[in-house]
Amino acid sequence: MGSYILRRLLLVIPTLLGIMVINFVLVQFVPGGPVEQIIAQMEGGGDVFESFAGGGADVQTQSAANERYVGARGLPPEFIAELEKEFGFDKPPLERFLNMMWNYMRLDFGQSYFRSIGVTDLVLEKMPVSISLGLWSTIIAYLVSIPLGIRKAVKDGSSFDTWTSGLIIVAYAIPGFLFAILLLVLFAGGSYWQVFPLRGLTSDNWSDLSLMGKIGDYFWHIALPVIASTIAAFATLTLLTKNSFLDEIKKHYVMTARAKGLSERKVLYGHVFRNAMLIVIAGFPAVFIGVFFSGSLIIETIFSLDGLGRLGFEAAVARDYPVIFGTLFIFGLLSLVVGILSDLMYVLVDPRIDFEKREG
Repeated sequence: MGSYILRRLLLVIPTLLGIMVINFVLVQFVPGGPVEQIIAQMEGGGDVFESFAGGGADVQTQSAANERYVGARGLPPEFIAELEKEFGFDKPPLERFLNMMWNYMRLDFGQSYFRSIGVTDLVLEKMPVSISLGLWSTIIAYLVSIPLGIRKAVKDGSSFDTWTSGLIIVAYAIPGFLFAILLLVLFAGGSYWQVFPLRGLTSDNWSDLSLMGKIGDYFWHIALPVIASTIAAFATLTLLTKNSFLDEIKKHYVMTARAKGLSERKVLYGHVFRNAMLIVIAGFPAVFIGVFFSGSLIIETIFSLDGLGRLGFEAAVARDYPVIFGTLFIFGLLSLVVGILSDLMYVLVDPRIDFEKREG
């Protein structure tokens, strides 16, 4: 197992490097960098994209040195050159990429161009919101899906199995953002009931509340976002649990246990449960990361939560490259390590699994 883990760890390096190379190359072809953003703001354009939309004849009158900066009307070339030097754009792309990767290998992710704060500090500041969504959504999905999936396996083919399958298919088909809007309309004062708050993770008087009051206020605010982000994972896990139990129930050792006179409950939870739950339990890290990343931008935006999803979106719009590439490196590395942890979870749950033999 040690050699397998070592090989997987070594594979992380070229995989992560490939992710960074592809995204770095793509960014070079995207119009509107941080220099253009600053020029557009200084010229009163508000946003570099507005300058792209309405250049016209004025653009053609610019000097040749400033042609690539559409909003640079009236700004001296020396000032633009100074901006390029400040952001490091006076160096060739290859040199910039190698310098960036060298800094990342030393866990130096630099500072945001526009926020005057380190990328690491910015990620740590936003992470609690996204972790709250991902963790609670995963836990609730497991608490609902496992009992429901077991029940569906035991009642396979019954009316209970049929109508719950219909509900699961509908839940899986509903986009998370659409369900989030529906929850807001129904329960956050949109058109019906004002049961939950409309935005934020805590109330304005958070600091004045008691310990129990803070806990209650936190869950009051997180309820709707968690429900909205849980719906897709809940459907997938339920069907996965049901199919795992059905596969195990049909095996010979189950028939042998029943022939020995064991009760159905003893057979189900004493013999089938451990084997059937292997793939479900071992996949917990991957499910958490999936919920953590998927839909976080939309959910956080709809419920006005200041998390990593909104951070990535705002960084992309502002062309804040240190934040874009720093978070890409961090979460790319995190997802690759979680893949290794998932394999270790399989071995921990069932020591009979040997990845080295399977690879051989």
